[in-house]
Amino acid sequence: MSFALIQKVNDAQKKAAVVDARSGDTVRVHQKIKEGNKERIQVFEGVVIRTDNKGQHTSRITVRKVASGVGVEKSFLLHSPLVEKVEIVRRAKVRRNFLSYLRTRSGKSARLTAVNFDREAVNNVAVKEPVAEEVPAEEKTDDAK
Repeated sequence: MSFALIQKVNDAQKKAAVVDARSGDTVRVHQKIKEGNKERIQVFEGVVIRTDNKGQHTSRITVRKVASGVGVEKSFLLHSPLVEKVEIVRRAKVRRNFLSYLRTRSGKSARLTAVNFDREAVNNVAVKEPVAEEVPAEEKTDDAK
């Protein structure tokens, strides 16, 4: 197996455009849930405490929220077909990638300093059109002789 072949398969699995979610962002993740033969969309809103493998087909975010007094963390593969969309609600100033210290904090000490950002521009990702590979002129065969 050549690296180029593996790279081609990995790129085929990627979505055309993914929102640039960073650590400290409050995001709303819309995920498909299958229950029997029914399908529905479930929304999970929380703070991104970790980002992994940005720019690759295995890019992942870990989102944390507090539900009924219990901290819940979920990890989402951004290029998964089960993740419908990721919407950034709020952006905060953080100085590290992995915000594990938020697990031990609650209340006011768990707050992050908000940063102003253009919400529409961040959430409206331009979908890149797949470019067809062009065959060089010397390799083209002329069948219309």
